[in-house]
Amino acid sequence: MESMSTPYAHNFVRVAAATPRVRVADPASNVAETLALARACDAEGAALVVFPELGLTGYAIDDLLFQDALLDRVEAAIGELAASSVGIGALLVVGAPLRWGDRLFNCAVAIKDGEVIGVTPKVFLPNYREFYEKRHFASGAGVTGEAIRIGDRQAPFGVDLLFAAKDVRDFVVHIEICEDLWAPQQPSIAGALAGAKVLVNVSASPSNIGKARHRDMLCAAQSSRCIAAYVFSAAGPGESTTDLAWDGQAVIYENGERLAASERFPKASQFCIADVDLDLLRQERMRLSTFRDAQALSDAAFRAVPFNFTPPKKALKLARPLARFPFVPDDPDQLDSDCFEAYTIQVRGLTQRLESTGVKKAVIGVSGGLDSTQALIVCAQAMDTLELPRANILAFTMPGFATSPGTRKNAEALARALGATFEEIDIRPAARQLLGDMGHPFAKGEAVHDITFENVQAGLRTDYLFRLANQRAGIVVGTGDLSELALGWATYGVGDHMSHYNVNAGAPKTLIQHLIRWNARRETFGGDVSKVLFDILDSEISPELVPPGADGKVQSTQDTIGPYALHDFFLHYTLRGFAPAKIAYLAENTWSDATAGAWPEGLPDGDKRAFTRAEIVRWLGEFARRFFGTSQFKRSAMPNGPKLSPGGALSPRGDWRAPSDASARTWLDAVEKLK
Repeated sequence: MESMSTPYAHNFVRVAAATPRVRVADPASNVAETLALARACDAEGAALVVFPELGLTGYAIDDLLFQDALLDRVEAAIGELAASSVGIGALLVVGAPLRWGDRLFNCAVAIKDGEVIGVTPKVFLPNYREFYEKRHFASGAGVTGEAIRIGDRQAPFGVDLLFAAKDVRDFVVHIEICEDLWAPQQPSIAGALAGAKVLVNVSASPSNIGKARHRDMLCAAQSSRCIAAYVFSAAGPGESTTDLAWDGQAVIYENGERLAASERFPKASQFCIADVDLDLLRQERMRLSTFRDAQALSDAAFRAVPFNFTPPKKALKLARPLARFPFVPDDPDQLDSDCFEAYTIQVRGLTQRLESTGVKKAVIGVSGGLDSTQALIVCAQAMDTLELPRANILAFTMPGFATSPGTRKNAEALARALGATFEEIDIRPAARQLLGDMGHPFAKGEAVHDITFENVQAGLRTDYLFRLANQRAGIVVGTGDLSELALGWATYGVGDHMSHYNVNAGAPKTLIQHLIRWNARRETFGGDVSKVLFDILDSEISPELVPPGADGKVQSTQDTIGPYALHDFFLHYTLRGFAPAKIAYLAENTWSDATAGAWPEGLPDGDKRAFTRAEIVRWLGEFARRFFGTSQFKRSAMPNGPKLSPGGALSPRGDWRAPSDASARTWLDAVEKLK
């Protein structure tokens, strides 16, 4: 597979946040420790290493900051660090006090390839509680277009610097310092609007109760607001504890999500690394119109400081958390919260549709499968919310030529346990009549089970539901899910594609089983209903349209179109605009080892499997063919239904708008290259 061995081939960039153990007021020792960490991060393939605020002296040195002997030694130390940086591939950002004219500034110094390539001064100087920075430092506010001399060299100096890698697309860095993040108007906002996708904070951040939580909130919010990575390094071991303590935690966020964090209160130097997805940030910025508008309104001018970075050629394992199921959290608490929200959104959508139409009955086809089960319990909750009897749910099971006794039994048991009005309509006589009228071979006794044979059954079921809704003053509640819409796995028009309102339109298949399990475990509808729900969860996913073969094997949806676990993964990243090669790379990193990483709570052991590279490419090709080539016309005519996940939906009125006659060739050619 193309360039599968390194994240850099797929426009990831590896960043590191490092916390060296400092010796207070000892620049020589601190340079040595900083250099050791820089080399360790470089060995891991990092493109950027961020160190703490005033890390070359220690932060809490008070009036020692006015000592020329110390300040002279700092400048010499920077020169030593710069000279020693030759051969280190990463851009280094270190904190130091520096003189400029008659003022002293709290600075972040950018070093690359033996040179100081730029110096950014701190803008917002805290002078409250434990901080007295205005006693020592001048603010960098308004300092633009300047240069600073360090030793016998000059470097760009000011708050108007962006550091841009020459040969890595989108790798643009903006630097701010500690309190700049706590200010009402952070300098990094202007930097992000000017194009920086990696925001750096060189910080001290003394610790107190609740500080880490507050700091995390700010870093998460800033990375989300700016659609950027936020790399934060805090001062740690060795700092003076005269009046303060230091937890030394470094964190890396990307668009609101934490990618990495180091230990709090370490005894020794440490660092954390993460691979930032520059494609994701670029794609999100392209889509977010408010970000583009803010760019147009921003009048901040920046100088671009170019630097060389050659991605390492050695193989590197992707360093970032990746969920196997992008729509299903691994964390149990988050999964519980997401299930509550998704279920409640579905219920709210249906109650609003019933209220706005004045209709008091819901007509639904129940098969004993996952999708109709979830739709049925949503109907039950909607009736409870509206204080209507559950008997107003008209649940019909319509056995066909391949309906199994087990699913038939579960459909009836669930409907009756919920208190719905249950009826059965055998569609086989009508199907035989229709197939006979068409001259289909099955009507003559031949075992021809083609797509027409399947769609006659699917279409009749929906036809009955609509006519029953007419007759009994109800609306048809759809059951088809987001994954089926992505793959076009639905009978168009008067088939399972259509309804008056589809509560599952925003629910991917991989989430639906967890929604059902969530209600079953909570016994939302009582123990008898939960027992049936658990039985349904153990059933094979099948349309039950083709009778079992001679071997007795039931028709399997996933044998035909591929595993939903992979297809939902592909869908999530396709909606982000990622190319097939990158999606395949992410899938291989996520799915190649079943023993690595976390699995969502409650997932059956039998579903915890791995996929080979060949399997990933095969099913990615099937996904691309179906999603881009054959299914858009169904999505363009899909009924209303609520969006559930920020990961996206497929409504033509919302997240996904595409022509029905577009060619899939670009994507299929890209997948073919992966073979």
